[in-house]
Amino acid sequence: MLLLPLLAQEVYQKKIVVSDQGDTLLYRLLCPQEMRGGEKYPLVLFLHGAGERGNDNEKQLIHAGQMFLNPVNREKHPAFVIVPQCPETGYWAYMKRPTSFVPAEMPLEVPISPIFTTLKELLDTYLAMPQVDKDRIYIMGLSMGGMGTFEMAIRFPEIFAAAIPICGTVNPERLKTAKSIKFRIFHGDADNVVTPEGSRMAYKALKAAGADVEYVEFPGCGHNSWNPAFNEPDFMSWLFSQKR
Repeated sequence: MLLLPLLAQEVYQKKIVVSDQGDTLLYRLLCPQEMRGGEKYPLVLFLHGAGERGNDNEKQLIHAGQMFLNPVNREKHPAFVIVPQCPETGYWAYMKRPTSFVPAEMPLEVPISPIFTTLKELLDTYLAMPQVDKDRIYIMGLSMGGMGTFEMAIRFPEIFAAAIPICGTVNPERLKTAKSIKFRIFHGDADNVVTPEGSRMAYKALKAAGADVEYVEFPGCGHNSWNPAFNEPDFMSWLFSQKR
């Protein structure tokens, strides 16, 4: 069992949001270490994978929590980081787990799920804060969260400056609306859980639509491509240099 490092438990604030429809979403919040009056800071929305679903408001920090707590990262890239936790029975972008992860078989018509409605309301709360830089809003996620990252970019392209979907998938026909966002897509070529065809086709579709997009595929890497992705030397510097 993976345990959440003590530092993450202490520094990320435990929060909860209740939507206008009465739906509840647990989340963690990391604020800039030193906030100066009148200064604006970027915001990162991180969506975890299916294995971190639940109601403990802890598991969602396992894979990315420490990255944002790194002292160098906190000093060089002060930001608001929101890490919500999807309920056990939910699935970020969809009403339920898609029956197929083959890109052409992923749904074209996607009704917005109650979880996503609540997630958008949560995001809107922070977008309304004067300390948040509206031109530097970022979305990233892995696996189920990678699918959620594509979905947020498709539904709300006017919000995000950059998106990083990791080992995700999507029907590429839906990506035309997201062409204004800068993308960095990561996947392992040996992934047999969510095969890399989804990321490959997403890259081609975004490129054809005129988007600023980069695709990095890790040779011999399985589903956990978030590990080499997070260790890319320019992962943080690339993200925080993007502006809408």
